[in-house]
Amino acid sequence: MTHSGPLEARTLRLDVEVDLVTVAGRAGVLWETPDTSLAGRGEAARLVVDRTNPARCAAEVAAFLGAIAVHRDLAVPGTGPVALGAWPFNPTTDAELVVPSILVGAAADGTRWVTTVLPVGAATTDHDRLVDELLAELAGEAERTLAGFSTSEPLSPANLSLRAEPAPADWCAAVAAACDELRSGSADKVVLAREVVVEADDDLPVVAILRRLRRTFPDALRFSIDGFVGASPELLVSRTGDIVRCHPMAGTAPRSGDPAADARLGAALLASDKNRIEHRHTIDLVHDTLIGFCSYLDEEAEPSVVAMANVQHLGTKVQGRLSSPPASVVELVAVLHPTPAVCGRPRAAALALIDRHESIERGRYAGPVGWVDADGNGSWAVGIRGATISGPTARVLAGVGVVADSDPVAELAETRAKLQAMLGAIVRP
Repeated sequence: MTHSGPLEARTLRLDVEVDLVTVAGRAGVLWETPDTSLAGRGEAARLVVDRTNPARCAAEVAAFLGAIAVHRDLAVPGTGPVALGAWPFNPTTDAELVVPSILVGAAADGTRWVTTVLPVGAATTDHDRLVDELLAELAGEAERTLAGFSTSEPLSPANLSLRAEPAPADWCAAVAAACDELRSGSADKVVLAREVVVEADDDLPVVAILRRLRRTFPDALRFSIDGFVGASPELLVSRTGDIVRCHPMAGTAPRSGDPAADARLGAALLASDKNRIEHRHTIDLVHDTLIGFCSYLDEEAEPSVVAMANVQHLGTKVQGRLSSPPASVVELVAVLHPTPAVCGRPRAAALALIDRHESIERGRYAGPVGWVDADGNGSWAVGIRGATISGPTARVLAGVGVVADSDPVAELAETRAKLQAMLGAIVRP
């Protein structure tokens, strides 16, 4: 835990509309969805948590946020102190949460607010100053945009190079080796990922990349936290009061850009026994994991096709009511991750296969990314369709579900389709 002493949070209703991508900028945090959206700057506090015991992890986060004194003139999820995090895929690795010094929030109904977090005893004028400085900067940027002189979207670097890790032929060989193990009965499925490293001659423009993702994936869960930037299609879990929601996805087909062809591809995806079985495994894991936390839990009777700009997935919405007292979203995240859609099945065997056949370090790819407030509300995505951006370098990863009879070349083609989500936002002339 890092902060200098006791903290207090003040939340005020915000009566002006602000652009959350501009609030986050290059170095801030962003969580932007059709529901609750958040963007912040600065670091009032940071907490490192051990995820191996989900209940203890949730208790630590609750105590951490609960120790921050709260003054607010509205109480909706996402107000008061909020912590955001992008956690590593490896479920045994410690994870971090950051509480921004200033956070702007927006709900689907148009309600907006701003929260400042400062040491206890800070004058009201100190909180006001943080808000006034941010609003003045945003107003100035809006004026520059109207005048055609905006600097929020700098030019892309002049020169970029791309490098696949591992080389496509080596990755296909790893998939073939994994298939051999799967045929021996070591597991039912494993998810194997590969990466493309982008190197530029100047810092990559994070704000411009976020704006491109917003335009291309308006319905996605978009994020930028600690250098992990992306637009995930998949809700791992959200909690609002005692209502829990998930939207697991598994099974993928490409999109062609032609509506008629995309409809045929979507119909074939729905009719595919392989993809429906893969999807069912993920739904069963989510259901069986959550049912112990719920007084009831329901799911859609049939999966539907969820179309994104580059690919389409099978998705099934799951919703339930948590038993009293409701579990924190942090505990739900910790018990659900990793799902078969990003790991494989059974979990332990699939993780071992990943260790043997993946020659890259996943980092935060396919890990949970999202937010939690002091009441245990929050929303977390599966961290896919993302990139780790550091200065002029971006690591972009994509994975596929491998089963015993998988075709390595076909799986390679699927990774290429998935990689386009981020590469299309990063690599611009």
